[in-house]
Order: sequence, then C-alpha cells, then structure tokens
Amino acid sequence: MPLPSPPATTSDTLAARPAIVVDTQVVMDWLIFNDPRVQLLARALTSGSLRWLVAPAMRDEIRHVLGRGVAARYAPDLPLIEAHFDAHSEAVPAAEPSPRLVCRDPDDQKFIDLALASGARWLVSRDKALLTLARRAKPRGLVILKPELWTPD
Repeated sequence: MPLPSPPATTSDTLAARPAIVVDTQVVMDWLIFNDPRVQLLARALTSGSLRWLVAPAMRDEIRHVLGRGVAARYAPDLPLIEAHFDAHSEAVPAAEPSPRLVCRDPDDQKFIDLALASGARWLVSRDKALLTLARRAKPRGLVILKPELWTPD
C-alpha cells in the first residue's frame, strides 16, 4: 500500500510541528508489518503534522534490521521502505549522550538522547528498556509510550 507524501508546508508551519522520535521496532510495525496498532501514528507521520526526527545511527539501524531476521523473511522492498522513511522523516545530527537518563540497553540510548536533546514531545517505542524510563523522562517534557497509546493531544 503506497504511503502518501507530506503536504506542502511553509517554514513557519514546519517549525510549529511537535517533534517525535520513533524507535526501529515501531517503524517496522508501520512500514513492513502494517500493524493496526501503529496506524494512527503512521497517519500523523505521513500527514506532515509531526517532525519525525531521525539521527544517522537510527537510519543505519533500520537498514541493518531490514536485512536480517523476521523482517528479511517478509522480503521487504528496501528501496520503497527507504523512500517512505526519507519522505516522512527529518534527518538531524546525532545527539550528545544524556548523562541523567541512561538506558540499560546501550543500543537504545540513541533514541532517548535524541528525544531529550531535540526537545521532542514523544518517544514512541515497544522496548521495555526505553519504556522503563517514562516516569523519569516526563519531568523533562518527554512522554515515552507504546505506539497504540500515542495520540496527538
């Protein structure tokens, strides 16, 4: 199923959109598995109403994961997935590590670092190591939650 392109927007509109960080599993749920639990989030990402922030390590991780394991068995159309990924995300530089909010899984630290450094409103994940940080992230203005619990409000 083709994903729509983001609507044309002005630079003022772009700057006003809330930022979001989405972990690799949720991206796969959306772009490969078409999981119904991520459809509200997917519509928000493809509509351009959110700034989906992606650092280089996140882009590298999705490429790596798509080539192995369960994702590889689905024989995903990698160029199509990368095209949608690029069309709906905003490439940003890697963030400095957060000394105050450390994820017990070092591979997931990049998500929390980017979300905090960029002032993202949400970090959407199914990963227990990230979800465990939700209570401590909230006073910093970051809501960490599962995709099926995400709403634009």
